[in-house]
Amino acid sequence: QVQLVESGGGLVQAGGSLRLSCATSGRTFSTYNMGWFRQPPGKERDFVAAVSWSSGRIDYADSAKGRFTISRDNAKKMVFLDMNSLKPEDTAVYYCAADLDYMRLVRATTPPRYWGQGTQVTVSS
Repeated sequence: QVQLVESGGGLVQAGGSLRLSCATSGRTFSTYNMGWFRQPPGKERDFVAAVSWSSGRIDYADSAKGRFTISRDNAKKMVFLDMNSLKPEDTAVYYCAADLDYMRLVRATTPPRYWGQGTQVTVSS
């Protein structure tokens, strides 16, 4: 069992930055692939970024490339999403997710097994 708790969301002006954190529980965190998703108001939840258990593979949605950076600290059992040059369209609830199968993070066919409760990010224009 893996429990995920996001933090770091808030209100920021366009062009600003935020760092989201996801704290995890469980002794096997280092074996899980981790990802970030987001759900804008009135829209479906979409993939943002993913990092494999070893950080050997990282993927980003096109909307995140060049502005967002995903990273993980296996010793602290945490994963991070650094977001720069934020835009109003980045406004969403951001969710942390975990799965042993990396493809469940980067493909929309089967959702990841574990989810956090989400943290709100609001970008004002």
